Amino acid sequence: MTVAGAMAADFLWFELGRRKGIRILQLLCKISLAPDSCVRRTEGIYAKQGARSLIVAKFLPGLSTVAPPLAGIFHMRPRRFLLYDALGASLWAGSVLGLGYVFSNQIESIAKYAERLGTGAAVLFGGAFAAYIVWKFIARRRFLKELRIARISPAELKRKMDSGEEITIVDLRHALDFEADPETIPGAFRMDADELQEKNERLPRDREVILYCT
Repeated sequence: MTVAGAMAADFLWFELGRRKGIRILQLLCKISLAPDSCVRRTEGIYAKQGARSLIVAKFLPGLSTVAPPLAGIFHMRPRRFLLYDALGASLWAGSVLGLGYVFSNQIESIAKYAERLGTGAAVLFGGAFAAYIVWKFIARRRFLKELRIARISPAELKRKMDSGEEITIVDLRHALDFEADPETIPGAFRMDADELQEKNERLPRDREVILYCT
């Protein structure tokens, strides 16, 4: 039942990814604690591991949510998806049940200790989680504040292009993003974000350089 339930939910997200495309992944990443790196991080894992990422996805926080729609976005065959998803769900369920059986005595001891602590345990764990959320929120706000200093809107970019201003536009989207949506800004050239430092000699020094990504 555990495996069947996990697979049913995963297949629903797989179909949403197949029908709605990259917008589903972007929606899921918007509600994550690190939306600015969520898309690139998950696509990087999928690009390296492919279908095999579905086997380990449930053991990795974040990847378990986005791996099924990502498989749909990049047109994995449903039969292949179900095979790898079944392997991953079975491994995950078996591991959880196996660990529960092996450490059943320790789990009972922890439960008794938590019961003795009463509401104090809930307050402790709740406070730690709340502190983590606040820390991530503050870090994100700082990042966005720094980003605004050197950020322009699509309308501003269009005005620069229409006026004939000499600018260089670099498309930093991940290869998987480009495969899903190959349209790009006219005149832009593609470069992977990881290559930006290694191949920065390709960037002109006599004009404004504008970077864009997912």
